[in-house]
Amino acid sequence: MIREPAVAGQFYPASAQELKSMIKGMVDEKAHKEDVIGYYAPHAGFVYSGSVVGAVVSRVNFKDTCVILGPSHTGAGAPFSILTEGTWRTPLGDVEIDSELAKSILANCSHLKEDRLAHLQEHSIEVQLPFIQYFKPDIKIVPITLSHTNAAVYKDIGLAIAKAIKDTGKQVVMVASGDMNHYESQKTTHTKDRQAIESILKLDAQQLLERVREFNISMCGYGTAACLIYAAKELGPVTTELVKYQTSGDVTKDLDAVVGYAGILFKRLKESPQVRLARETVESYVKRGEVPHLKTIPPEMKGKAGVFVSLHKGDELRGCIGTIEPDEPNIAQEIIRNAVQSSTQDPRFSPVTPEELPELIYSVDVLTEPEAVKSEKDLDPKKYGAIVEAGWRRGLLLPDLEGVDTVKHQLEICRMKAGIGPEEKVKLYRFEVKRYT
Repeated sequence: MIREPAVAGQFYPASAQELKSMIKGMVDEKAHKEDVIGYYAPHAGFVYSGSVVGAVVSRVNFKDTCVILGPSHTGAGAPFSILTEGTWRTPLGDVEIDSELAKSILANCSHLKEDRLAHLQEHSIEVQLPFIQYFKPDIKIVPITLSHTNAAVYKDIGLAIAKAIKDTGKQVVMVASGDMNHYESQKTTHTKDRQAIESILKLDAQQLLERVREFNISMCGYGTAACLIYAAKELGPVTTELVKYQTSGDVTKDLDAVVGYAGILFKRLKESPQVRLARETVESYVKRGEVPHLKTIPPEMKGKAGVFVSLHKGDELRGCIGTIEPDEPNIAQEIIRNAVQSSTQDPRFSPVTPEELPELIYSVDVLTEPEAVKSEKDLDPKKYGAIVEAGWRRGLLLPDLEGVDTVKHQLEICRMKAGIGPEEKVKLYRFEVKRYT
């Protein structure tokens, strides 16, 4: 099947030369390219939203394939439709469907159906293609259209896409096509879009859907954004950036009935080797009860040291276990041991569940050997961790923790953790940490 362009000459020029010239004026060819999991971009006529799309795609290091999620405006065909074979044509040339990846996604998801009709007149995917072709003419795509549904369905589709990407080993950029609030005043649209954009930037798909209902935000791309969020967190770690926002009113100067457009990057978060090992350990142990078996030890983890592995979920601590002095033959094994314990044996929390894994944020602290100090004057809660010791009881607190700004407060927490009374005599120790995120 060759899917002919449905909106060439309407949403964008039908002439290849004119189209390429128009896109050239909307992109920054000198922009630094980034390794992204995906992006969210509008799909209106290029004259209205093209500068937002251009700003986003200028930053994207495109891979072999784009999975493009577009909301269904026509209502035709299956409500959740994928094409696994064929070619999409634009004035800039033909784009082949990545059949291997598409069929893997379809096999992983009971909600998606192979359906041609849903794609024939739908513009939300089509208008993304010329911008992608401008930078990557030989791109392959997987086109998916989505109707309105609930969070559970969007999550299933997003996770199916992530699993297929992992299973096939494909190098993929996901594209969520969607406009923001429709046909209200500039002021109202700014207010409503701010609510939705905030949820997307926080990678909170459930909150996004709740705010769309609560604030009556008429964005057509909330489903595609939700799927991208679920998939990106599974493929993560990921961080987000709002690259550009504007409305049609910024172009037409008619501010009474505008449409909002947002361009958001989902960037692959760079991890230190220490944090990557902690994350891979937790994910492997929670999912399969296994820990990584390292064939080689990275040079930076060959020494011996005490290590703390901390897990956070949002702004809240989700687990923190560590060793003051090393118990394992190297730092790598120390990280593996404490990552398992932080996720499953911290007595303050229930064990981490598989569903929580995409939400977790990791940090690894590698400790210097504790040194005894004579008095509290030798401590500094921002620079040094502290240890208080009374007999066999010992309490420790890491340095540079939010809300711990004085030595007094630091030592109070240490005493409390060890069950040492405020009047008991203690030995004091300090240590430094190298914190990896």
